[in-house]
Amino acid sequence: MLEFGLILAAPSAHDEPMTDRLDWYRALLRAGNGAYGSGWLPDHLMKHDGPMLEAWTTLTFLAAEFPSYSFGHTVLCQSYRNPALLAKMAATLDYLTRGRFVMGIGAGWQADEYRAYNYPFPSAGTRIAQLAETIDILRALWTQSPATYEGEHYQVRDAYCVPQPSKPIPILVGGRRPKFMRVAAEKADIWQWDGPIERYRPPYDLLAANCAELGRDLASVRLSTSGEVYLPTDAADFPRAPSSSFMDPAQDPAGAYAGEEDWVLGPTPDDAVRGLMPLVELGVTHFTMYFWDRASMQRFADEVIPRLR
Repeated sequence: MLEFGLILAAPSAHDEPMTDRLDWYRALLRAGNGAYGSGWLPDHLMKHDGPMLEAWTTLTFLAAEFPSYSFGHTVLCQSYRNPALLAKMAATLDYLTRGRFVMGIGAGWQADEYRAYNYPFPSAGTRIAQLAETIDILRALWTQSPATYEGEHYQVRDAYCVPQPSKPIPILVGGRRPKFMRVAAEKADIWQWDGPIERYRPPYDLLAANCAELGRDLASVRLSTSGEVYLPTDAADFPRAPSSSFMDPAQDPAGAYAGEEDWVLGPTPDDAVRGLMPLVELGVTHFTMYFWDRASMQRFADEVIPRLR
């Protein structure tokens, strides 16, 4: 079954100005109720000097206010929260929301953010290894009582996490590098990367190869993707060339996003269907979308989602 979620972010220049970030998130969730089943927040602490709400606090607040949605992050930076504390936070939120939380997590990448907030910024390989240990600790605390874990980077000794989740909290991991895809094949319930199919297919093939090597059924990993949508009334308003400024290289020294451009679906619903259908045919069933304006969100719900389903 295909599922669609809303990425909650500031509006683009194509929508009405945002006077209050919380009010904007509320407006999106109210407008999307019924067509979209989940809300997603990126995990960033700063974007230069612009306003930025801390993602965990904001998501817990919204989850209480909008009980018809499940919620997750795309994706939490594993470096920013102690793994055992994160396990406790997640178990608590899962309990309070009666199972409406998805643990979206990644290895982290934005160097200037790490340094501004005084987090160590080790190599990409180290951060991926830390992510793997974090996932192990999450599951240990959710299923063992007490839990003990001895890793190279993190340790937990006789830790209790009560109440534990009544059923497993799904773990979504987002990333695409070869070492990362090994972790996804070993540990993810859901794997996410951005479209289009040309960008999605190479790491998907790595996922498939790693699953085969590990003896894991590829079908046990749910496939997810993320993209942007702009369906203007006048197709001439649609950008004719993709943005090449997906990421400032100075913020991404490891090249996690090197050479990648924004993926904007449009300008018509037909174009959006053509962009998404190859991913559906590959087996993607979970879509988290950022809409340039609320009109596009409504058109997507009315004219794209029914055709994909």
